[in-house]
Amino acid sequence: MRRTYSQIDMDERRRIARWRSAGLSATVIAEKLGRHRSTIFRELRRNVFVDTVVPDLSGYYCVTAHGMARERRAKLRKLSRYSHVRQSVIERIMYGWSPQQISGRMRLERNPISVSHETIYKFAYSADGQAIKLWRHLPEHRARRRPRHARHKHGQRFSPELNILRRPESSRIENSSGIGNAI
Repeated sequence: MRRTYSQIDMDERRRIARWRSAGLSATVIAEKLGRHRSTIFRELRRNVFVDTVVPDLSGYYCVTAHGMARERRAKLRKLSRYSHVRQSVIERIMYGWSPQQISGRMRLERNPISVSHETIYKFAYSADGQAIKLWRHLPEHRARRRPRHARHKHGQRFSPELNILRRPESSRIENSSGIGNAI
């Protein structure tokens, strides 16, 4: 079974910085860490420190890289940043609108700030949404969200007696071509 993706932690960043300063390539570092090489290339591209005043200080430093990565992940989302959009979404959910209707209306009205239905669902099931029990006003009224691609097992839809192959001959009709069709 394949390993699931996990964020690069501080220990791995220390190793990357040490091996990078020793002159190892990103491909070799990826092999040593057991990561895909594109992960290391992305890490080096996104989290490199650039000093415009003293260019000799530019490079990959583990503590700086870790701080940059954490800052990107902690960036506030649209509904947290823009209180008027959040309030509008909350009011529409309370009136019985679905998240798909809300996001569609925002796009239709060409609001300067629009959010996707997925963002609205995430907000409704976040700590802020749970605090005001926003989930009660969503179409499915669930306190916890199901996984996005979860499916129900349906089993057998029709009983064996209703199978078309088991219908009596009296229910078949002859058409003009002489081939029998079931009603």
